[in-house]
Amino acid sequence: MLTEQDYKDGQVLLIDKPLQWTSFQVVNKLRWLIRKNFNIKKIKVGHAGTLDPLATGLLVICTGKFTKRIEEFQGQIKEYTGTLKLGETTPSYDLETEVDQTFSIAHISEEMIRNATDRFIGEIDQYPPVFSALKKDGKRLYEYAREGEAVEITARKIIIKEFEITRIKLPEIDFRVVCGKGTYIRSLAHDFGKVLDSGAHLTVLRRTKIGSFLVENATTVVAFENQFQSKIETT
Repeated sequence: MLTEQDYKDGQVLLIDKPLQWTSFQVVNKLRWLIRKNFNIKKIKVGHAGTLDPLATGLLVICTGKFTKRIEEFQGQIKEYTGTLKLGETTPSYDLETEVDQTFSIAHISEEMIRNATDRFIGEIDQYPPVFSALKKDGKRLYEYAREGEAVEITARKIIIKEFEITRIKLPEIDFRVVCGKGTYIRSLAHDFGKVLDSGAHLTVLRRTKIGSFLVENATTVVAFENQFQSKIETT
């Protein structure tokens, strides 16, 4: 069992983020549990890379002095698995918003799908989703979107090292992506649909790796909380 000083000196906690939780909620929950367990007023806790509420998987959480290493971890290569659905688009590029357009997928073959991945390998320009937490003129993009206000978004350079199709059962496609910092998998799904002369949106997303950290080695928020409860019951 880690001590109060351990958390203050710095820990890297691997958490498997549950569906519907924001990354901020996970950080707040862990900070509250640490403070409550050790009866301390303040401790630094932060995450090294946001996951959308509709995504699950690996969150790297830093405590104490290790919060200074957050930028280091954010810059590491990440791996994701997920599912996209062809023939439909949504404004948020995922299931957060309702379908706004439908397209035929009758012309799409398995060969077209596998060949399309080549268009995204390497350094590419990507437009972030308008439903994102990026800021423009001091305001988050999703705030503009929810108010129905048009906003100009500029493309950013990102790197995709691997893009593998793991299952095709139209209209669904399962994939695995290895990418650099700042990549939006929602945008990748949206752009993939465009390349196939169709629409697409993300329906499932799971982060499986950040640098050398693996989701298989992560714990759940519930398990993290239970370790403190177990300590209370044995003292």
